[in-house]
Formats: sequence, structure tokens, C-alpha cells
Amino acid sequence: MITLIQKYEQKLYKANLVSPGHAMVGALDDECIWNQAHEKLSDLNKILSALPINALIFANPKQPYAQIINHLAAHNPSEICPQDTESKTFLHSLPVIQNWDCEAIIHGLSYRKGVIILNQGIIASGAMTPEQAFVVYSSICFACFVAYFSEHLQKAFDNQLSIAEMNITDSLLNQCPKIPDQMPDLAKGPFLSEDDIYAAITEVGKQTVQYGLVDSYFGNVSYYMNDTLFITQTASSLDELTGCIDPCPLDGSSCVAITASSEFSAHKQIVQSGKYKAILHGHPRFSVVISMFCKERYTCPNRMRCHTHCSKRQMINSIPIIPGEVGCGPHGLIHTLPNAFLESDTAIVYGHGVFTVGESDFMTAFERLALTEIMCHDAYINWIHNPGNIT
Repeated sequence: MITLIQKYEQKLYKANLVSPGHAMVGALDDECIWNQAHEKLSDLNKILSALPINALIFANPKQPYAQIINHLAAHNPSEICPQDTESKTFLHSLPVIQNWDCEAIIHGLSYRKGVIILNQGIIASGAMTPEQAFVVYSSICFACFVAYFSEHLQKAFDNQLSIAEMNITDSLLNQCPKIPDQMPDLAKGPFLSEDDIYAAITEVGKQTVQYGLVDSYFGNVSYYMNDTLFITQTASSLDELTGCIDPCPLDGSSCVAITASSEFSAHKQIVQSGKYKAILHGHPRFSVVISMFCKERYTCPNRMRCHTHCSKRQMINSIPIIPGEVGCGPHGLIHTLPNAFLESDTAIVYGHGVFTVGESDFMTAFERLALTEIMCHDAYINWIHNPGNIT
């Protein structure tokens, strides 16, 4: 158990979510086991033992996350309600506690996966494993990042962003991790064997996480060969895909797809068009922020249902921004995403993330994903300083 605990402690550091040495990661075995000592260890043991969970992470995140989260917590004293699609689905809301209070923390974790303690950090739970707690912790950081920058872009457009707020936002922008200029040297396709496909998917998954284009849990990858779609399994970490890729025959001769990504149906429709073999889906932060901005936020009859009911043709440069939710329902991505790829090689799904495609391998798909995020980052800086430039 201690090896598993230390693994996810290191993942917090590698993801630039927490400064090295500052994460408390614990789990229940025969007793509560922690990666290190801490002044609140007694309370953390109490919290871990009081709930039907097996793992816990407590840490104050690195900048810019710490300042972002404290800003939101100070202005939303009881709970933060992120509006991006994954957070609304996975986290729902984030209880906020103004001071360290063990009973209040236990209460918050009794109905939500994580809580925020003002100026002290995040406590994230895992029902079974430290991995689940890590996913919750990273998801809270992502949700708050998107919520903060979305809020301030809207305020700039509404001419309500003060000079002081602009200066703080500029400071936070300067602290955001940058995507490296050099693209990774990925395997060249087309891939003609299953082993080559597994290796290529595993490789691009690791690079997508390393470049900060997805948190390790959310996102998916697929490759099409001989009427079979090789796709990452649902809930798989993109930087640990060995054994987590399903070969799914598209003729319906196998039920393997039952464990495949929840976006399998949309991937299937895209590759069956015959133009693309590779699909890459990530959650780059500024792409999600930009996708959620709307000049008609307060007047549109579909407001609050943007992720499923947006009826306007939204674009950022030549990239479509489309609605759609996971699955095959009436508002599922299966109805909107394949159509987007009839006119573009990249699509941004409202509040959700970016899908890109490659004709024969993942090199072009990866470059399109990275360049989309760079474009959206630059557009954000331009728009927040010059809201009249918003197209």
C-alpha cells in the first residue's frame, strides 16, 4: 500500500499540482497509512476512518491553483459550482469550509468527493484507492481553473473587470504552465499491426499528459485498422494505458466495447467516414474556457443548457465549437461530433474538451490538439484585454 500511496504522491508533483513534499496521501489497510507525518495527522485519520472511503489526499495546491481556488472560495463561502461539463457530471459541486473543522470536513465528504478549505487546501477522497483520490484532486484544480478564467473573461466582456482584477488575472496567466514549443517525435503511421497500434496509443497518451493537455484520467485515444477500432478503456489514465486498450470490431461481433471509452460511439462514426484513422481527445484548459464564453449568455433562451442545446454556429478561428454530451442520447456527441469533422480536423466540445484527428498516425492529431490550446490561450489574453476583439 505504501508503494501505491507514494506513486500518487509523485503524480501530484509531476502534474505541477502540488509542490514537492507538500502532499499528504493516505489509505486504509489494516490501519491508516500515510506518506509522511503532519500536524493534522490525527484529524486526517479521524476523517479517513469516519467515512466509507479508503483513501484521502490533503494538500495546498501550487500556484496558480492556490490563488484561484482561494479567490473562488472567498466569493462562494458555502460551495463552488463549476459549469464545465466534466465537473458538473463528476464533481457536481465543491463544498467550501472557511476554517479547519474536522466535523465540517467529514460532512462535506459525506456527499461530495472533495472539499475546499479556505487558505489551507483541498481534501479529496477515494472510495477504494489513492488513484481515485488523485483523480478528484486534479479534477478540482481543473474545475476551479476553468471557473476562474471563465468568470473573468465574462466580466471583461461586460466591462465589469476592475484594474485590480485585471492585474491579478495577468499575474495568474504568467504563472500558468506553458506548452513546450517542441512537439514530441511520435511514431509514424499508418500502423499495420496490433502491437504497433498499442504502442502508438500508449505513446501519445503519455505525451498528452506530459504536455498538460489533459489530466491523466479524462480523455481518450483511438486508432482504426481492418474494421476494428482500438480505443482506450473508460476511466483509464492516459499516461498508463498498458492493458487498457480495447480492440472493438465494428461489425458487432464482440462485446469488448462495453469497457471502452464512453465516447466510443462518436469515435466509431468518425472513423467510418473513411478519412481518418487516429482520434485524440484531451481537456486543455483554455480551450475549455474559450468554449464556454458566449456574448449572449444572459439573453439566449438555451442558457444553462449550452452544453446540449446551443443552436448557434460557434467558431474560434476555423474550429467549430459544438454542443453534445457523452453517449448516444438525443443530445449525444454521436450526433454533433462526426458532423464537425466533415468541415474541420479539430472540434471543441462546449465545456468539455478538444477532439482532433490524424489521417494515418497521432503526430498530426497531437499537433492539432497542442496548437488549438496555444491558440485559445493567446485568444484569451487578447480578449480579456480587448473584449471588443471578441468575434
